[in-house]
Amino acid sequence: MNLQEELKKLSEKIKQYRDEARVQMHLAKEDVKDEWDDLEQEWERFRNRLEEVLHDSEDASKEARQTAQKLGEDLKSGYQNIRNKLK
Repeated sequence: MNLQEELKKLSEKIKQYRDEARVQMHLAKEDVKDEWDDLEQEWERFRNRLEEVLHDSEDASKEARQTAQKLGEDLKSGYQNIRNKLK
């Protein structure tokens, strides 16, 4: 095989890898978007729960406070995960 044929074959392989990477990046973006949408719903649940706990802070049960804390920690981890995926 001469140099031109080798370069042409290399170029075709690079194009194939590039096309595959493009598809994977697109799918990754969609995956992150889906994850974001799920977290946004959880964010609303957290805000509502937090409002309840803060409004009734003296009357809020230990379980309600723990639930709000857990939701907050889960959200924090979820958003950190998205940030890491986008770096």
